[in-house]
Amino acid sequence: MSMTAYTALWFAPFVLPICLYIMYTDMKGMKIPNHAVMALFGVFVVVGFITLPLDAYLWRYVHLIVVLIAGIALNAGGALGAGDAKFAAAAAPIIHLGDLRFVMALFAANLLAAFVTHRLAKSTALRRMAPEWKSWSSGAKFPMGMALGGTLALYLVLAALYGR
Repeated sequence: MSMTAYTALWFAPFVLPICLYIMYTDMKGMKIPNHAVMALFGVFVVVGFITLPLDAYLWRYVHLIVVLIAGIALNAGGALGAGDAKFAAAAAPIIHLGDLRFVMALFAANLLAAFVTHRLAKSTALRRMAPEWKSWSSGAKFPMGMALGGTLALYLVLAALYGR
């Protein structure tokens, strides 16, 4: 992995709770709240400044812009929600560009696992534990925050364990 364990260990205590919160709110209400996205961005602004070399820190804002533009296009095409696009954009600067292929594979696996888990839970008695969650009755829509938040959290944990 290209991200250093040092950087991952700095990001993890702040980012992991935000990821869990985003996963929860997206499953409960099919929304990723703006305050959570702004908190994630704020973590990058502060922790990134502390842990990254200045040139790398500044270039990572380009990651945010590129992913935000792609997310807006995907949202306009109906491929994902606006909250998903904003979360992906706020998460993009945290991810080291050298780990992009790994993160994409991790996201693909996590998306499949989250989708299957959500659909199975929706069809079992587990649904009774949180009957008011909108994601249970959202039809074909899926709370992508489950996969997005899970991917970022797993990436940071793996980078903390196996980073350079």
